[in-house]
Amino acid sequence: MNGLAGRSAIVTGAGTGIGRAIALRLAHEGCDIGIFDVEGDAAQTTAEMIRETGRRAAVALGSVAERADVARGARALADALGPIDILVNNAGILRTAPFLQTTEAQWRSIMGVNLDGIFHFCQEILPQMQERRRGVVVNMSSWTGKKGVPNHSAYSASKFAVIGLTQSMAGEMAEHGIRINAICPGIIVNTRMRDEAEVLNKAQGLPDVATRAQSIPMRRPGTPEDIAGVVAFLASDDAAYMTGQAVNITGGLWMG
Repeated sequence: MNGLAGRSAIVTGAGTGIGRAIALRLAHEGCDIGIFDVEGDAAQTTAEMIRETGRRAAVALGSVAERADVARGARALADALGPIDILVNNAGILRTAPFLQTTEAQWRSIMGVNLDGIFHFCQEILPQMQERRRGVVVNMSSWTGKKGVPNHSAYSASKFAVIGLTQSMAGEMAEHGIRINAICPGIIVNTRMRDEAEVLNKAQGLPDVATRAQSIPMRRPGTPEDIAGVVAFLASDDAAYMTGQAVNITGGLWMG
């Protein structure tokens, strides 16, 4: 491996689940990793796992929804690791509810993390990338950012917006040597978000993962490692002519 040797990456929400898998995969590819997360213990655990690979790891704590936290964290991680070559905006939350039962507080919190978080981190990191005329950003959308799903109105709206934001930024930043893409995972297990979603789905009488997996052409849900592999590809020079894309990782659940 080591296809990304000598580069530094920030991964938001890297304390657990998909974020941790992405951080570890990029470390195995040779990256030093900056971890930004709200949970200190989880972030430190990921950092130790990264150091075991021989790569450097730095941790900054805060919420991506809070601009002051992001500004402070981005500075601290860049100070620790040097210029940031790769930004993975992975942090996200999922809350499901019928549309008419979705509260304004739920709406605001989902938009704050899933959409504002990307806005905040990109505004902090992209100027640094512009100065060096190089950089890669990968944003976390979802297959529900391409197809609205009942009981996911706020979440789905946030993920549609991520794709629009990705395309707009990609168009502006391409001339500066910066590539920006989004990924659109399907049903992913072994994550805290999925565990929480299963509890909500059961309470609302919605199908569980095992049942939903039968509608996936590959007949299985995805894993964090499935996502991490695609992120590593998008971050690499093998994807040098890709920008503004929203890549499905759904086992065939969504092909549009």
